[in-house]
Amino acid sequence: MIETATDRMRKVKSILVTQEAPTDANSPYLKLAEKYGLKIDFRPFIQVEAVPIKDFRKQKVDILQHTAIIFTSRHAVDHFFSICRELKLEMPADMKYFCISDQTSNYLQKYIVIRKRKIFSGLKDTKDLLEIIKKHKNEKFLFPCSDIRKNDIPDFLAENGFNFTEAVMYQTVAANLSDLKNVYYDILAFFSPSGISSLFVNFPDFKQNNTRIAAFGPTTAKAVRDANLILDIEAPLPNAPSMTGALELYVKSANGIK
Repeated sequence: MIETATDRMRKVKSILVTQEAPTDANSPYLKLAEKYGLKIDFRPFIQVEAVPIKDFRKQKVDILQHTAIIFTSRHAVDHFFSICRELKLEMPADMKYFCISDQTSNYLQKYIVIRKRKIFSGLKDTKDLLEIIKKHKNEKFLFPCSDIRKNDIPDFLAENGFNFTEAVMYQTVAANLSDLKNVYYDILAFFSPSGISSLFVNFPDFKQNNTRIAAFGPTTAKAVRDANLILDIEAPLPNAPSMTGALELYVKSANGIK
């Protein structure tokens, strides 16, 4: 008999969220823990590391042959300027920077004097950024990215005939979770396929047993199923667009709370 998520519904006391702990005292996770008397811990299952400079050189990317840089995260900013430092490159004053958000563009001041540079920012997501990029068809774009990235930006640039280069400058790897070997949680909450990979890198003999698995997004859900795990909690849901919302619905049902 194949066990289903419904068969596995048991009372929840503890949850491990495979992300950094929130810094906001009003975090919905902290509110969830307080409201239902849950133990909620946080531990990233993946971490970002720089691509070794010898591996970057193999990509044969000439950074200074570009007139504009696209940044989609702080990680991209940090690793871009780290590689520039290793290569002893100084960004020309007329280099343009296209950032996914004001938060990312403001972060640039860690490396450059932003009031003297040409910086363009989206409001909050890739769609906003692409609307801005559309107006700069003549630039030679460099897109610093991870070895695991979404296709939206490079696909858009390629489909619309932009001159651009993609450069892998950092990579996502499994975090060391050896200290969790004997720690048990009722629910493990995942947010990317990389998190599932990390689970098995760290615990190759992992058996799900009574541990419930929560996944955010279709690619994460697929990774759970591809790993022959039972997906107990899937987010987002029509009535729960966030992971915390999906967890709350499950906890109320499993713990018999009306």
